Amino acid sequence: MDNPQHRQTHVHEILGSVQIAELQDPHSHRFATISGDAIPYGTDHYHEVLFKTDFFREHYHEFHGNTTTSIPVGNTHVHYLESVTTVDDGHSHRFKFATLIDDPTSNKS
Repeated sequence: MDNPQHRQTHVHEILGSVQIAELQDPHSHRFATISGDAIPYGTDHYHEVLFKTDFFREHYHEFHGNTTTSIPVGNTHVHYLESVTTVDDGHSHRFKFATLIDDPTSNKS
């Protein structure tokens, strides 16, 4: 819904795989999502991240948290996140990723 009080800033694409769980049935999961809008933090910003992994043998995992502040890359930036998923089917998975750049097809410099 359009909210005149809310001006969208920018978001980042995120995709990756969680680390393999060391179980009797070692496995991994994949995830892909879009971050939330930029959240101001002093002179910088960070993003909220929420995702569900794909299914493996009737279970999946979730995550909800925040990225680091921006990390300069050329004339744009990325964000980093290292954490752990929810515990489901008796285990969790660690993961880490860097977001994709915020506007890959832009002509702005």
